[in-house]
Amino acid sequence: MKMLKSISDLKKINFGPSVPKHSLILLHWFANTVNMDNNNFIWLTFDPNSGDYGSHHYGNYEGLLEPLPWGYRYYTIGNLYQETSVELPPYVANPSLEYSGENRDRIIIRVQEQNTGRGGLQIDQVYITQHYDTSEHQGTPYDPEQTYQITTNLLRQIRAFSVRENQRPLLTLRNRFGSSDYETSTTRKSTGNTEATLDFGTENKN
Repeated sequence: MKMLKSISDLKKINFGPSVPKHSLILLHWFANTVNMDNNNFIWLTFDPNSGDYGSHHYGNYEGLLEPLPWGYRYYTIGNLYQETSVELPPYVANPSLEYSGENRDRIIIRVQEQNTGRGGLQIDQVYITQHYDTSEHQGTPYDPEQTYQITTNLLRQIRAFSVRENQRPLLTLRNRFGSSDYETSTTRKSTGNTEATLDFGTENKN
């Protein structure tokens, strides 16, 4: 399983021709929705059993991921067409045309379901994946060649960016910044605070 550990790794992915650019938007949303503590533990802030944010149990029947240890469960997140009372925000659900992913991309999480004493569910693995394109005539399974494990470090780096309208598209940032310089190169002053900017511009199943 290919692992993405940093923005530098992320920029190597062939977004557009092979991987929906919408994956970047979905990852940004996820990084800013879950809780990450000082021990690099990731905690769910919503209930995937209730279908929040287009989520549901993932059975891993095709063997995409490793078999589950006892007390763990996989969930998939990001189905834009799934009816839910807790919807994805507009910039994820209705992005500009270039970032439209045809509802193919998903996040898969592995969750420790037993009581951890924190009152929430702990995530110990995160993946980004996608359904096969319809032109590939592979049906609805996920594509193992376009499935990547995402580290907590990368989620923290993605979280460092904020979403701004009418600025350079995210793809420009992905191509420009590597793991060593992204923090300093993308910072700017905004209302007295220094923050990085992640731009979702206007270029661009289950």
